[in-house]
Amino acid sequence: MYIIKPIILAGGGGTRLWPLSREHYPKQFTRIYNKYSLLQNTLFRLKSSEGATTGPEFEVSNPLIICNEEHRFLTVDQAKEAAIELDSIFLEPVGRNTAPALTCAALQITRDGEDAIMVMMPADHVITSVDAFLNALECACKFALADKLITFGISPVAPETGYGYIRKGKNIAHEGDETNSFQLKEFVEKPDSSTAEKYLSSGEYLWNSGLFMMKASVWLEKAAQFCPEILAACQQAMEKGKSDGQFFRLDKEAFENCPSDSIDYAVMEKIPATNPDDAIVVTLNAGWSDIGSWSSVHEEYQKDKNNNAISGDVIAEDTTDSILISEHRLLATVGCKNIVVIETADAVLVADKDKAQDIRKVIAILNEHKREERLTHRRVFRPWGSYEGLDMGPNFQVKRLIVNPGKKLSLQMHHKRAEHWVVVRGVATVTRGEDVFKLGVNESTFIPLGMKHRLENDGDEPLEVIEVQSGDYLGEDDIVRFEDDFGRHEQH
Repeated sequence: MYIIKPIILAGGGGTRLWPLSREHYPKQFTRIYNKYSLLQNTLFRLKSSEGATTGPEFEVSNPLIICNEEHRFLTVDQAKEAAIELDSIFLEPVGRNTAPALTCAALQITRDGEDAIMVMMPADHVITSVDAFLNALECACKFALADKLITFGISPVAPETGYGYIRKGKNIAHEGDETNSFQLKEFVEKPDSSTAEKYLSSGEYLWNSGLFMMKASVWLEKAAQFCPEILAACQQAMEKGKSDGQFFRLDKEAFENCPSDSIDYAVMEKIPATNPDDAIVVTLNAGWSDIGSWSSVHEEYQKDKNNNAISGDVIAEDTTDSILISEHRLLATVGCKNIVVIETADAVLVADKDKAQDIRKVIAILNEHKREERLTHRRVFRPWGSYEGLDMGPNFQVKRLIVNPGKKLSLQMHHKRAEHWVVVRGVATVTRGEDVFKLGVNESTFIPLGMKHRLENDGDEPLEVIEVQSGDYLGEDDIVRFEDDFGRHEQH
């Protein structure tokens, strides 16, 4: 029996769908299309694959997710909410692109002499036809069993300039396959408009989906051949890495020294020149999108009679071909066409839909001015729940804390601020100096500057607390932790 091991890449900078996504809350965690996030929909897709293959018997194991340290608890919480059991979560201290991530996963899989067919997928893509996706996986497995490296290509339907392309070689589909398969001839960069038109009309090219499949041992063999520096650095990062419950922390120094490169550049594009029979492209016509811009969100969204994609409290009068998303208040448009309007609690984006890729220019300005809107939403997620800024002024700020059932904040103190807590939902267990007591709805307490304190929810429903901070300095770095359930050091 062969094992299929899903490797989910859940990194990302949270730039292309700003302001809905942010650096600390990138698009894989957003709920754009339904009540589930893109990450959760990716996990559901894999769960559906259990027992779906035919021929040789395959077992789909629990996914291994690779993400940034900052996103570890978001990943855990969303998997738990989706009732998906994970194998482990690898934490990257820095981003080093896809080739090192896949190499570390392959090293983990082969540690005990085991081997598995890895299927590497980004966590932030959309695939609308699960059946077609499974058919493509089944086809690709036949090649993976023969030690081939497979990528998946999308039949282009337009001269898209935002995607890389794959040039097909000869057709090598297995008899009875529902999916076409080809030798991989070459990868090509994102083209200009005229070149994209030529690619589309020639019929020789597919969009590069960024999905890959191969045995773990085969990937390591090719990594040793084509990118030995990456392999050596990843071996060091794994050997010196440390397990922390469900998390595995790659060694920071070793991984920082690893070259940054993609699977395409590091290995796949080099194979056709040396071993042309080893690189395969399988067509994946399954309603795929990488959701790389607001215009692509519009394409995938369910539209109204005027071709508008609408979410939230929206009035669209004499408005067509637009995407209108409101999270917190009424959004109204009159006489508009082909625009993007995204409303969040702390930022609003208005753009021509054809200029949606230029959001990166806004991000550059936010970075230049060190604006918090680039990094976080007004609601900030923490391993114990979340907090949201409600108001602030000279020497004070007001927050709403939501503590999830069974969670507690660290035992901590502040040098420069005092805090007032008022419970508005649930029951709080409060540590205040040497005292531990309960607070119910409409009850409150005061935490003086310099006093050890802790907020805990040992109930079955979320705990909501209004916190009023007062002092000369109210930064999140004014915190000293004495005990913490989440292994955090002296940081926010």
